[in-house]
Amino acid sequence: MKHVPLIAVLVLVVAACNLSSKLKSNNNSNSTSSSGSETTGGEQIEKANPTAAQSAAIANGQEVKWEQQGITWTMPTNWAKQDVRNETLSYGGGGAFLSGNISTMGPDFPTDVSIKAMYEGLKTNQKIGKYDEVKWMEIDGLRGILFRESKQEMADDIRRLEWQAYRKYAGQSQLVTLILSTNDANFPKHQDELYGILYSMKIVH
Repeated sequence: MKHVPLIAVLVLVVAACNLSSKLKSNNNSNSTSSSGSETTGGEQIEKANPTAAQSAAIANGQEVKWEQQGITWTMPTNWAKQDVRNETLSYGGGGAFLSGNISTMGPDFPTDVSIKAMYEGLKTNQKIGKYDEVKWMEIDGLRGILFRESKQEMADDIRRLEWQAYRKYAGQSQLVTLILSTNDANFPKHQDELYGILYSMKIVH
């Protein structure tokens, strides 16, 4: 099941590139995170630290490995593989889903400038109500951006929790995009397991 087409990821990357020159010239959450000492552009980078409820939601769960990409999660036992390929992954259970996407960048792609531009774009969209959570989030030592869509208009509309980060892997620069989702009506019921799965991630970088 492909909840978010690859084109959505590419749009984010293109938007980031368009903002890169501007950045060069200018040189509440349902999760609990421990504040890191690092900052990016004056914004604090939080470190993933699941709540008791988020940990309980994946307790005694199964270990799921994305062998091709060196990424591992703990998922509830009722989650099952839907599709796993070299650059895309999909698992789901009980009406909730995890989609993973890997986009490979050229050797000269400005990853640091790009992710900062992405963050600024997301913060702008938060101000107009598209997202109700946008923050820097480090998971397993890799800095990324965590953002969550606001409550949707219709109960059956898909609501997403996303995390994006750049990493070096197998000699390449990659954009890692993880999307955890369910319909809006069921999001409150599933959100602890969605955060729990995300924060359980181990990723090679």
